[in-house]
Amino acid sequence: MSAAGSPEVRVRLFAGAAAAYGADDATVHGATVEAAIADLLEGASAEARTVVGRSSLLVNAVACTDPGRTLADGDRIDVLPPFAGG
Repeated sequence: MSAAGSPEVRVRLFAGAAAAYGADDATVHGATVEAAIADLLEGASAEARTVVGRSSLLVNAVACTDPGRTLADGDRIDVLPPFAGG
């Protein structure tokens, strides 16, 4: 569980990530991207953990590959699962 006083962050899940998680939006707490995703996945299904783990993340609409990136109150993480298209 997240530490008291951690920033409140909105998470939006798209496509397969939303389906696996069971919702397309969540509010979590975490001082870093890694902590916020851990809070999101606490109690989540194995399928949700797998899909989110393979997903690309955007923080405030900018691609984020650094799980240690610091978050602030009101930040938004978008979870974009891998997809195929033609």
